[in-house]
Amino acid sequence: MSLISLDTTTVLYMLVGTVLVLTLLVIHLEIRVKRLLKGKDGKSLEASIHTIIKSQKDLEEFRKELEEYLARVEKRVKRSMQGTATIRFNPFKGSSEGGNQSFATALINENGDGVVMSSLYARDRVSMFSKPLQKYASEHTLSDEEQEALNKARQALDTEK
Repeated sequence: MSLISLDTTTVLYMLVGTVLVLTLLVIHLEIRVKRLLKGKDGKSLEASIHTIIKSQKDLEEFRKELEEYLARVEKRVKRSMQGTATIRFNPFKGSSEGGNQSFATALINENGDGVVMSSLYARDRVSMFSKPLQKYASEHTLSDEEQEALNKARQALDTEK
């Protein structure tokens, strides 16, 4: 004799109860699936998924194009003049000629390439000079004012970063 003796009626009730519980679970799942597939038919959900996938592919393509564009812009920005400074001075100290009408202006990019332009103003003439720069230096000797303008332009460039 076994410890648990089950008669056929008890087994039948257990099976009917299990079937009822399973039936309720199936009905509950059916309701959830119908909510998920709301719309004209199940194809509307599939169409939505395809639309989302296409949108994601479009966004990935746009991102790639944007990264390429930004790389080109970055190259152009590096070549553009970003640091500038002007120093005004009187080249004829001690005489009344010129005043502070003379100047030295430095125009450089972030690599230190560019130009230093200077002018010497006197009542009867104005002289202009231009010296090319590479890596913050010139093959021509820079005057004190030109060097000061270059240093200030470099400082302005460094503070922008």
